[in-house]
Amino acid sequence: MKKEYKRLILELESGRKAVIVTRLVDFFKKELVLEEDFDTNEIVVGSDVLESGNPMMVEEKYLLEPYFPAPKLVIFGGGHIAKPLSLYASRAGFGVTVIDDRPSFANAARFPDAERVICESFGKSFGMVNFNRSVFVAIITRGHRHDMDCLKAVLKHETAYVGMIGSRRRVRNTKEQLLIEGYSQDVIDRLMAPIGLDIGAVTPDEIAFSIVAQLIQQRRRGMSKKTNWPEFDLEVLKELSMNDSSPKALVTIIGTKGSVPRKAGAKMLVYSDGRISGSIGGGCSEGEVIVNARKILKNGGYMVQRVDMTGDIAEEEGMACGGIMDVLIEPLISL
Repeated sequence: MKKEYKRLILELESGRKAVIVTRLVDFFKKELVLEEDFDTNEIVVGSDVLESGNPMMVEEKYLLEPYFPAPKLVIFGGGHIAKPLSLYASRAGFGVTVIDDRPSFANAARFPDAERVICESFGKSFGMVNFNRSVFVAIITRGHRHDMDCLKAVLKHETAYVGMIGSRRRVRNTKEQLLIEGYSQDVIDRLMAPIGLDIGAVTPDEIAFSIVAQLIQQRRRGMSKKTNWPEFDLEVLKELSMNDSSPKALVTIIGTKGSVPRKAGAKMLVYSDGRISGSIGGGCSEGEVIVNARKILKNGGYMVQRVDMTGDIAEEEGMACGGIMDVLIEPLISL
């Protein structure tokens, strides 16, 4: 089982989707279905798990869990547009990396919402980023030469999006230069420039809004409006991939309604000694799930528990939760 989770992590890090199929009637055996096999796997192709983006039970025999790689935004240039862009993009669900060669423009204090801030020459920074199909790139450096260097480096990779700032004339000249240098028209057509949706943006904040709107548009392209971006806990997945045979139960939120602290896909590990890793939202409701998980570790079997959070008070937030969660509790006796 740990092998499947190791492979899953590698797939996600490479920017590819995957589905974990758990056979509930076959000792909870898990199968990793890769993106290229979605159309041929009988269980996956017969469901709408990819369209919904939510875990689902099939015939009470299988649990299907979709995993979508978290979208990343790499911003080349830490200037006046990058600051609001980092903030708005992170709030829209993108993990942000900012790159600039000037210490005063590439530091954590300037970009508190970024996951990474790299202070390095643009040329040296290219090898420090894993460019893949879940990576979006915004090129907004302080000069045309830097923009071109970054653009040429990014176009070598298959990314979800690449946008570059510049006037229409400058963009036209850039594309003509790329053609002269031997870049194919298909590769050049990947460039979204001038960057951002054409909403008449002028100020840095307005331009940042237009860029984030375009990022969301590209991210959602080809997806149903009903598609959920499943939640997952990377640290829990890493723990599942480790060589640890300690008895533990895996708790997975498989469905939600109303206002709940975690979305479908969130996981928690419960060990036989009461230790936990991850969370499905905390509070008394989580405590009840932990008690049931330890019972399952002792007695065997599995269960789907409905957690009614109506009237629960989130102590730290001072907010009332009015939702319901369905959670699957399954034993992991040996990995």
